[in-house]
Amino acid sequence: MLTSKVFIKKTKRGSVMKIVREHYLRDDITCGSRVCGLCEHPKKQQKPPLEENPNNRSSLCKRQHYLLPDTNVVLHQIDVIEDPSVTNVIILQTVLDEVKHRSIPAFKRMKDMLGNPDKHFYTFCNEFNKDTYVEREPGESSNDRNDRAIRQATNWYRQHIRNVDIVLLTNDAENKTKATNAGLQAFTVYDYIKSLKDAGSLVDRLANPLTKVSIQGNKVLFPEHLHLSDIQRGIKSGRYHQGNVLASRENYLEANVSVGGLDKMVFIQGMINLNRAVDGDIVAIEMLPESEWSCPSSLVLVDREERQKEEDDLDENEKEVKNPVPEELRQPTGRVIGIIKRKWRQYCGILQPSLLKEATRHLFIAAEKKIPKIRIETRQAENLTGKRIIVAIDSWPRTSRYPLGHFVRELGNVGEKDTENEVLLLEHDVPHSNFSQAVLNCLPEMPWTITEEDEQKRTNLRHIDICSVDPPGCTDIDDALHCRRLENGNLEVGVHIADVSHFIRPNTPLDNEAASRGTTVYLSDMRIDMVPELLSSNLCSLRSNVDRFAFSVLWEVTDEAELVGKPKFMKSIIHSKASLTYAEAQMKIDDPNQHDTLTESLRNLNKLAKILKRRRIENGALSLASTEVRFYVDSETHDPIDVQVKEIRETNSMVEEFMLLANVTVAQKIKDEFPHCACLRRHPSPPPSNFDPLIKAAKSKGLTVDVSSGKALSDSLDKAQFPGNPFFNTMLRIMTTRCMMQAVYFCSGMLPEDEFVHYGLAAPIYTHYTSPIRRFSDIIVHRLLAASIGADATYPELLDKQKTQMVCNNLNYRHKMAQYAGRASVNLHTQLFFKERVQDEEGYVLFVRKNALQVLIPKYGLEGTLFLNAPEKGAASLFTYDEEENTQTAGDVVFHVFDPVTIQLFIDRSNVQNMKLSVKLVKPVVPGFSVPPAAYKQTTEPPTKKRKK
Repeated sequence: MLTSKVFIKKTKRGSVMKIVREHYLRDDITCGSRVCGLCEHPKKQQKPPLEENPNNRSSLCKRQHYLLPDTNVVLHQIDVIEDPSVTNVIILQTVLDEVKHRSIPAFKRMKDMLGNPDKHFYTFCNEFNKDTYVEREPGESSNDRNDRAIRQATNWYRQHIRNVDIVLLTNDAENKTKATNAGLQAFTVYDYIKSLKDAGSLVDRLANPLTKVSIQGNKVLFPEHLHLSDIQRGIKSGRYHQGNVLASRENYLEANVSVGGLDKMVFIQGMINLNRAVDGDIVAIEMLPESEWSCPSSLVLVDREERQKEEDDLDENEKEVKNPVPEELRQPTGRVIGIIKRKWRQYCGILQPSLLKEATRHLFIAAEKKIPKIRIETRQAENLTGKRIIVAIDSWPRTSRYPLGHFVRELGNVGEKDTENEVLLLEHDVPHSNFSQAVLNCLPEMPWTITEEDEQKRTNLRHIDICSVDPPGCTDIDDALHCRRLENGNLEVGVHIADVSHFIRPNTPLDNEAASRGTTVYLSDMRIDMVPELLSSNLCSLRSNVDRFAFSVLWEVTDEAELVGKPKFMKSIIHSKASLTYAEAQMKIDDPNQHDTLTESLRNLNKLAKILKRRRIENGALSLASTEVRFYVDSETHDPIDVQVKEIRETNSMVEEFMLLANVTVAQKIKDEFPHCACLRRHPSPPPSNFDPLIKAAKSKGLTVDVSSGKALSDSLDKAQFPGNPFFNTMLRIMTTRCMMQAVYFCSGMLPEDEFVHYGLAAPIYTHYTSPIRRFSDIIVHRLLAASIGADATYPELLDKQKTQMVCNNLNYRHKMAQYAGRASVNLHTQLFFKERVQDEEGYVLFVRKNALQVLIPKYGLEGTLFLNAPEKGAASLFTYDEEENTQTAGDVVFHVFDPVTIQLFIDRSNVQNMKLSVKLVKPVVPGFSVPPAAYKQTTEPPTKKRKK
């Protein structure tokens, strides 16, 4: 049967087009039930998904039944639908299409359920069944038409299958009424779930349960959000601005909004002005008058854990942050007037213990400090105490100080390493599930061998003494190097990169999975691979003494590191002679008794690298600093038993210089060949205001930092030395790193060429080519480079700048999340290391705040917050803060930025959220505040705050 759909479309030029699409209807679409004797199921299908005897646990339904949810139930109650106890569900094509249109994450979760044979879910193509398809009537909204289509399909199932009932789940009152009037069984999802026997935690997973009860006091606390149409008109007129909310980690009453077209971020201060915006939301903001502009508070503020009920005033801390601000410190300030798009996700954390033993309404404290507390309803509070749980936000009414949400699932005990690892992976949105069978099917069969055809298409470099230099324990070896003397006296330098793109072909499940993951994530005790282990640690890894496919770049250089002629690019076969660690390579270079070919190659590479680095720095490249640590773990318990700052050797710099050279060389090549669709990497110049904390900190020591250009900044940092503090220059470079913008991937066709620059490297063009095992960006670059030398073919998506930019956007997000996850893993292992320790360590004041000192502990590469104000309410503070001088004073002791201090580290077990590492002052001694050295406290309890009974 054939029907037609007619659309009227307005083009960009203003003309009107009539579009007619043919729509085929069939009479052979099966119902998916084993009870049915009418449908002819395909022979290849073993059994229809819907069971013959579905389990009935509902007191509302008299007979066995299948569930048929509408779109909003799937969208908003997907946590309930995902539960293993919910089975035998019919998902209509109408519902699936609308879910895909409105929420890609929900759509993916639904597809996973449909593919799970244990769930017994079935997709019914009602839009192509002649008995269930409905035309949209004149004047009918698309939503009303879809509701009618759902009721039509429910009615068809009721008549088609006689032995099993069909239950329509809908929270739409009008839809439920019309279904009931038509003789259908229809229940709200709340009523149905609560009617189940032994529902257990399923009731707690219902979204929006608290919207059915009044919030205490019912007092309006927040301004009303403007309607989307008003927001759009305001943005068009320039009255409002659109941007992403970036909540502060240090002060829960503050956030910034990144607004396109504005040089500075817009500052938001106070809960009223934040107006229920959550970190990541896309919001509309209105600028405040300049007289009301403010600046970030010097306070480090966290929401109090003792708060159990709504207050008339949102927060007493509001008064603290609204003190008059000097005009020179003010920055553009605004307020949120509407939400354009929520970016809520599922959050990990714990329940805040309730004062009422039998309470069912509780506050949830997220592990991520940027997220407000969430009010949920659960009857399992006693069992969930001390557990990590996942909660989702459902809504945030104007009458509630906190957003409302629901319990999703339990993760495990607080403090257990496996649980905490799971938390940090979930919190940083790191895909870490096992690779699907479809992905694994893309891998080459083993044993893998090089064929004659491969030999003919590739350059044989197996005779060259190539080696790799990597950190200890590295199994995913991306790169290898060689350097040899040519007959004309010059040197040939080669960078050989794993040819991952040979194994990962475009538009395959393996390619799609790698593109989604974006990067390999390195934690302190584990690695989350971007590609399956067969590739990452075996076939693509450039291990020694085996033949491997590589993508090679070769240069001819003089002994003064001057490039001669053009670089050569080739797909090659290499045979690495050694897989060295940085330390092993350094020992070879330093040993005067070693003169073999490999050692001489390393020496020449090291000599050339020093020249290249000096030349880069002379051109304005920055040499910044960050503290990285390595944990040594117990072989049985896998708990950290020692920790050391990673030692940087000349060989680290040697490898880095040639990887940089390869990246710059390849960037120029692919940009020349594909000027509009090259995948490049840029590092924007920081706005001058970003350097204010650095300039202020250096000035406190009588030093001047010139930030007018990258070269000026680099020279200033080289000259910045402070007598008596050997760590001063390193701290200054760490602070400089904090001032930088994020480096990002982009498509060359989306920006003018003068914005390609990489500020930190002082390079006019740059890309990532050297780590395709662990970065998908490098795979894209390999494909472009292969196409440019005729070693591989292009494909449509590779040459589409819009699609390349979409890939880059995902890579930027994944790369940022991987960095944050890595830092969180270091913090976790540091906490595990100090679990049974109380230890004194040397540190340096990195920032002076109004109520705290932020201290850098170089040995562990971490920062601790030393709170200065008296913890007891009403007690006088021992410290006086001088904002102009940026100091804290207690009697005769004055704390400046960069001052050395001795601090005591231990785990504060009074913090139920995450028992985080706590910092106390040992030296200089401040009477009434400093604690005795750890040597005197080994037989006593750590100085923790007593719990209130």
